[in-house]
Amino acid sequence: MKWKVKVIVRLKEGLNDPEGRVIGNALKNLGFSVENLRVPKYFEFELESERPEEEVEEMCRKLLANPLIHEWEYSIEPVS
Repeated sequence: MKWKVKVIVRLKEGLNDPEGRVIGNALKNLGFSVENLRVPKYFEFELESERPEEEVEEMCRKLLANPLIHEWEYSIEPVS
């Protein structure tokens, strides 16, 4: 079966996000009142699999994220 997968990978809470800090400061300089801006990575793809949850979890652990510093979440829907 074919699935549409969306994965969001972000740094774990408390870890420094330099890109988020720079963007947050730039927005503040433009007059916006933002705090704690973080920049996650977003992946979207189609997957042919009989066990999509297991495979997506394995993809995250092995390549899409570093389990020591990242957390991730994902959604999986059948392709219509």
